[in-house]
Amino acid sequence: MRCVALVAIAMFLGACARDSYVSTSANTLSSGNWKIERQTDRITGKAISSALLQTRNAAHSSVNFAQPAGFQLTCFENHPVVRISFDHKIGSDKNSTLGYRFDEKPGRDDVASRILLGYQVIIIDDKAAVARFVGDLAGSNTLYVRIRSLNAGRTTAEFRLDGSEAAVQAAFADCATAPSASQKRTS
Repeated sequence: MRCVALVAIAMFLGACARDSYVSTSANTLSSGNWKIERQTDRITGKAISSALLQTRNAAHSSVNFAQPAGFQLTCFENHPVVRISFDHKIGSDKNSTLGYRFDEKPGRDDVASRILLGYQVIIIDDKAAVARFVGDLAGSNTLYVRIRSLNAGRTTAEFRLDGSEAAVQAAFADCATAPSASQKRTS
């Protein structure tokens, strides 16, 4: 019995020593549906910020029920990035294409993007494509994303964007080439 109590105490104390980078709840604010993370990198001393949005309204052509997906705006190595993640494989760079639409605005297809290893995350990191995305995001209520892939079928997700203006500002505050939510929409 004493061993069990000692193990429980050790696990509890071990949880207290977690890295603040891994455990972000203390550094997270809400803006509408968004969770805005703001903390300091323990290596560089520079700010790390991102804005996260989750949905349970994602689908895949081979699954008959809704699935979760994540949408993140962040600054990676001083450059703005749009990151969309899923719980299943979405394809590969050589045979997949990303499209999105905000509200009733014209949709964008074949967006400059790339799929990361693991094949569950697609990012937009091209400067012009990120600027267009953020410009389209301004004032929008919903984002619909579609990924078409020859080897992984079709994946879709819909995100509610309440609070996105503050999320964009916070996520890209420390980027050298930060796009602005108030930028004019470009075609």
